[in-house]
Amino acid sequence: MNVKVYTKDLILSLTRTRTGEVKIGELVGCPSGDWKEDLKKTESQFVLLGIAEDLGVRANYGRAGANTAFKPALESFLSQQHNPFLDAHSIFVLGEIVVDDLLEEAKNLDVKQEKELDQLRQLVARLDERVSEVVQFIVFAGKIPLIVGGGHNNAFGNIKGASLALQKKISVVNCDPHLDFRQLEGRHSGNGFSYAYEQNFLEKYAVLGIHEQYNSHAALNKFKNDPAHLFYTTFESIFVRQDLDYAEALNQCLGFVKETPCGIELDLDAITNVPSSAKTSSGISPTQARQYVYQCATRLTPIYLHIAEGAPVLSHIKADNKTGKLIAYLLSDFIKGVSST
Repeated sequence: MNVKVYTKDLILSLTRTRTGEVKIGELVGCPSGDWKEDLKKTESQFVLLGIAEDLGVRANYGRAGANTAFKPALESFLSQQHNPFLDAHSIFVLGEIVVDDLLEEAKNLDVKQEKELDQLRQLVARLDERVSEVVQFIVFAGKIPLIVGGGHNNAFGNIKGASLALQKKISVVNCDPHLDFRQLEGRHSGNGFSYAYEQNFLEKYAVLGIHEQYNSHAALNKFKNDPAHLFYTTFESIFVRQDLDYAEALNQCLGFVKETPCGIELDLDAITNVPSSAKTSSGISPTQARQYVYQCATRLTPIYLHIAEGAPVLSHIKADNKTGKLIAYLLSDFIKGVSST
């Protein structure tokens, strides 16, 4: 199975230790042999998995860089304190989906050339299979995957894997400026949910805070024509026109999906000035993103958490070290939310 396993020595090398303190990285579980057998045996509830790729973003004409989020996020997360608020023993660090071969094949592909764009989208489809296979195994083992990094194309693999593990369709809530419900034109970061829906892995889908001018008429119509399964609130209705407040909008989305097991998706594009594939100057705050993740964890039946599209290293700007810390906060909030129920 396509996993680059993280050893105890590697995890400790990424952990900033300090005399007299105990950091999460010092106590987390990790594979010591066959990772599948170790995963079955561990009592840890949460399994941390990275996807260090930007194939889907590039295949959607976006900016590369989403392959850079997992390592700084992991370093920040592992270097947090193990204390009464968060028990490090509840976490198993698995590693990363193997993507090096796919990235190498994609290295010189030009999205302006139709044939090469098709090749890139075929690579995304190959990645889908790897993601869905690993997520399926984790969920089938009774664990909750915490998936970090990569484009939002990976939502499809998450949904498919969880659905196959549970042998039924799942629901998903997503905080995102975009519906990611574009046409089925070959796989990329803008159509993970539409593919999951068309292939009958997705039961209900709710999106919190889409940006009205950054979603196509065709995608909006799909939601309008299927209100039993598809729902959204807009950023402008909450923060500009103030038709409803943030808590009410979140309540509407959670209420829409609460009857079924649910995947939790967060696109870092939604947060103001966070380096991402489609960085926004007008979005929700980091605190509101943390509230979203925590409320989803406590009020739904979460199957997985996916934090997508973070790009702390972009070719045209200086690396941003705060993104990893923000992702670490979000992971901790989710774990605390699930653990409190």
